[in-house]
Parts: sequence; structure tokens; C-alpha cells
Amino acid sequence: MSCETGLVLALLWLMLLYLAPAKGESEIPPRAFLLLHPSWSTTFQGESVKLTCMAVPSSEKGPITWCHNDNVWKTTSEEIQINDSGYYQCKTQRSHFSEPVHVEFSSDEVILQVSPHPIFEGDDVFLKCQRKSGQLNKAIYYKDGKILQSNYLDTIKLLSVSRDSSKYSCTAFWKAMLNIPWSKASKPLKLQVQGIPVSDVNLETRPPGGQLIEGENLVLICSVAKGTGTITFSWHKDGTRVSKKTQKSLLAELLIPTVKMQDAGRYYCVADNGGPILSNRKEVTVRGLVSRPVLILRTPRHQAVVGDVVQFHCEASKGSPPIWYQFYHEDVTLGNSSAPNGGGASFNFSLTEEGSGNYSCDANNGLGPQSSDRVSLKVIVPVSDIVLSLRAPETEAMVGDEVEIYCEALKGSPPILYQFYHEDMVLGNSLAPMGGGASFKFVVTTDHAGNYSCEADNGLEPQRSEVMTFDITGPRRKRAGLISAGVTGGLLGVLGLPIAAILLRHFRTQRKLGLSAPGASSPSDWQEPSFSRLSSTPPQEHLHDGHPAFIELQPIYNNVNPEGLNMVYSQIQSRQPRNGNSANSPRMCQKDKEPVIIYSELRTACCDDSSQQASNHQEGDTEDYENVPRESAVLDH
Repeated sequence: MSCETGLVLALLWLMLLYLAPAKGESEIPPRAFLLLHPSWSTTFQGESVKLTCMAVPSSEKGPITWCHNDNVWKTTSEEIQINDSGYYQCKTQRSHFSEPVHVEFSSDEVILQVSPHPIFEGDDVFLKCQRKSGQLNKAIYYKDGKILQSNYLDTIKLLSVSRDSSKYSCTAFWKAMLNIPWSKASKPLKLQVQGIPVSDVNLETRPPGGQLIEGENLVLICSVAKGTGTITFSWHKDGTRVSKKTQKSLLAELLIPTVKMQDAGRYYCVADNGGPILSNRKEVTVRGLVSRPVLILRTPRHQAVVGDVVQFHCEASKGSPPIWYQFYHEDVTLGNSSAPNGGGASFNFSLTEEGSGNYSCDANNGLGPQSSDRVSLKVIVPVSDIVLSLRAPETEAMVGDEVEIYCEALKGSPPILYQFYHEDMVLGNSLAPMGGGASFKFVVTTDHAGNYSCEADNGLEPQRSEVMTFDITGPRRKRAGLISAGVTGGLLGVLGLPIAAILLRHFRTQRKLGLSAPGASSPSDWQEPSFSRLSSTPPQEHLHDGHPAFIELQPIYNNVNPEGLNMVYSQIQSRQPRNGNSANSPRMCQKDKEPVIIYSELRTACCDDSSQQASNHQEGDTEDYENVPRESAVLDH
């Protein structure tokens, strides 16, 4: 394989190394360089020159590849002796081929030698006009055919040379045997001036330290302490080239705008003006702002109930860890949790009666908090403390009265359905959509004695109240009053209000005169219904067949006026014992026994002062009279 072929392959390998992505971090191999000793680029034929192959690190052990024109060979030695003209190169196991160096072995009588080799821009260069044998008496040096310097010495010095196309030559003078002066010119020689190789390559980041927040700008600064000519700068991340610039400068910058999380990694740069040199490495970290988190409430059932343990899960889909999460109920902190490696975090919370409302969470990784949307939660409070009470009437209830019982759950979330019970029979129900209690009304009959309760239900476990007992107690006259009141209503419809008032006053006056009929019922024989929460004994009194409620009522509407008294009575009803079905039985006149007659006293009277006294009587003073004999005068009247 020729040296040119090897050089092409090496360049291709270097290109692939630059362009191809690498697994992990890889390094661009440095370029080797050759040293000549003696350091003259031209020497006389028959002499020898020592070549030394240098690479970094210099302590590397391994075979050295040498190349001379078309010949390539390997040896373990870093040094070789040469005596053939041509281009020479070398490389180590972990370096690239050196720049080619031309060494000339000349058969001319006079040569121009240049030192040192290789020559870099800015170096001081020595030119020596050399004769193969013998001493020189004088030498004249030329640059592009013009005299540069005339000197009797054999060496001159060029200061701070640059890369140009100038050609140098010399003319040597000496004396022959017959003391005849001789002179001879050398071949023109072009200086092989190379740029100063880069050294002390350094990478810096802006901001310093390489700590960035996602969205900020990153600047990578690659600089060299020395280096001439055009320098190629390249930047690499984790072994993969990111960018490349070529310019005549000791410093180059790379801007990475609006960095993202994937821009984090290990960076280094390479400077090359004839041999690539790597910089130090910098770690760049990019911290991402947390995104707006999402709050999820996980309940053990479809509806949240007091006492349930609810899990609040807050998660931000983006953001550099660690992330700190904070949980809120109506802007009051409930607790917090952290996610050291990113992702979400959870918080468990036992619901109380005050647990209804809006919940939210915050996510923060030190770069600024982000808040979630609010999530509403309704906590169902089970019904409890069920109270059944009597609302109307406030004091006593009598048969025919409308009674209102009230049921209320002191605790519980609406809507609440109330159900009312008499013993174990459902009386009815009522809904409280906004909470609170509900009422149930019914008209009192003797069948309503017994135990009452109510039940509240809001979709959870229904709860019952304590039992309230409804007893039938009180004077018997009250019940008669209830019955006669119904009949009086019929009487008022027939006789009219003025006549009914006169009759009621007449009944009251007769009661004061002691005109009760023989065999009349005692007031204690009548009872009235009333409510009692303290009584646990169910009512024992039931109506019998002879009770006035079961006797057929027959209104007669006769006036009674005892002699000498300004009193008027009115026969309201007469009753007869039932024989079988009274509805189908004909009415019979009783000759041997006076019919049982119920009288009711009217409250008002006419035409005397007793009307004021009648109005002062309370309803409780009203008396009922039975079995008053009918007198013909009264009947005729």
C-alpha cells in the first residue's frame, strides 16, 4: 500500500469519526509529527539523517507505521536512519499520520540548508550555504534573485518567517589550489513554513458552570493559547460532532439557542491547524420547568363519604427532578410529597364533614411553581341524629284535629327523603331537597293511637328516629264536643248562625240551673286524644258499639223553653241502639222509653244581658245534656 493510499484511508477514517454518531464519548486522534536530526532539510548524498516519530501521549507503546513515498512498513522503534530522498510520514497506534516532510539528499557541490525542520510561522530560520568539501571564503544569499545579504560567514538568520512562495538560494566562494577564486550557486529552495500548531485548547460555557434552565441560550467557547493560520474548530457532545467552524482566530463560539432537555451532556471542542488537539470536557445540565400538573382524585366508591380515605395524585408530565408537590383544599395546605426521580406523587386524606369543596395541587422543582386546575369534590354526610317531634296542635289534639309531625336529621347531606311510620305501617313520605326536616299531616281518629317514628335516607344507610307514643286521654266531654261540633256545623247550615247562637245560650243556661236529665253521662266518661312522648304504653281504649260514635244520629231540631226562664234549648240529635245494620233498619217510635237525646249549648243568646256572660265562657265550659223531656207547649211553640 502506497503512502498516498494510506493517507487517503486515514483521512476517510477521520471524516467518519467526525460525522458518524458514537456510542459514548470518543476522541479524535492527534496528529503525529517528525523530527529531523540534524535538522537540515537538505544534506549531501552519502550522509544520513535520523527521523524521530513523536505523538501524544509520548509514553504510548506499540508499533510505529512509517511511510516513504510508496513504501509502508512497521517497526517497534520510534527512530529510523534514512539516506534516500523523498517524503516521509509516520503514525502511532493512537495517532493520525504526520504531515509529510521532504528530505533531500543532493549530489550538488553547493547546497542551501534550512533549519529547523519543520518550520512554523513566526519561527526564526537559519540559512546555511554549504560546500561539499572545503571551506568557504564568502557567501551571498538571495531571495527571489535579489541579494538578501552578503556575508563572509556561512550562516544567516531570518526572523519570524511567514508562509509565502519566496525562493531562497546562495552563491559560495572559495579559492582553488592555485589561489584561483572559485564560486558556485545552489539550487533555489522554497521554505516549507507551517502554521504554528494549536496548543492549550480550552472549552468554556456561558453561563459559567453549564447550569441552564430549559429555554435559555447556551454558548460554547473554544479557544487556543497558540496557533497560526486558519484554525478549524469543532464542538462535540458525547462523542458526536455538533458543529464546525473554520476561521483565522484563536477563539470561536457556538450558540445553542433555546436549549432543551436533550441538549444536556458532556461537551468538548477540537482545534486543528495541521494537527487536531482536544480540549477539556464540560458537563452541561439542562433543568426543565415543570409543566402544569394534573390532579386526580381516587375515591373508594362512586360517591365520597365522610370517613373515606381519598388518594390525591398530582403529576407534572415535564420537569427536571426532584419535584415537590403540595396539595390544597380551598387554598388551605393539606400536605405535601416529593418525587425525587420525577413523575407524580400521591397524598392520602381522610374525609371529614367539611371535606366538600375545591382541591388543587402545585408542582415545583425550584424553578417556579405550577398550579393544577381545581377539582370539585362533594362529600356525602350520612344522616344521623333523627328527631321526631309534634308541631301542631301545640297543646292538645282531639279527634278530628289536623296534626302535624315533624322529622329532622340533624346531620346529613341533602337531598334527604323522610318516611313516616305508625307502628310499622308507612303513613307517607316527604323530600327535603335542600336539607333540613320535613312534615307530615293527618286528621286524628281513634285509630291513630300507638307508636310513631320516622326514617331519613340520603342514599347511604337510612336512620330511624326514636319512637314517639300517641295516647288517647282526657275528659269524655271533649270527645262529645268533637262529635257535636260536627253536628252543629250541620245545624248552622240549616238554622243559620243567629238561631244556633240562641240555642247554645239556652243550653248553657239550663246547665247552670241544674237541669241535667236523669241518667246523663258524667264528664269523666268522655276522653279526648292527646300526644305524650313519655308514655310507652299503647292506648287501650277502643270505641264500643254503644259509644256515641257508633249510634245513628237523627237530628230533630225542636226548641225547649222551660216556664219562667229566658232559656232556649235545641235538641240536636237523638240516638237509638243499633240492631244489626242500622243503615237498613227502619226508625221505630219508643213508647216505653224516652229517646236518648244529645243537646248542645249555643254560646250566644238574644235580647238580654246574659249574652255577655255567655261570651265570657271558655270553650271548655260548654256542657252537653241528655234526656230532657219534651213539653207540649214548647213543641207547639
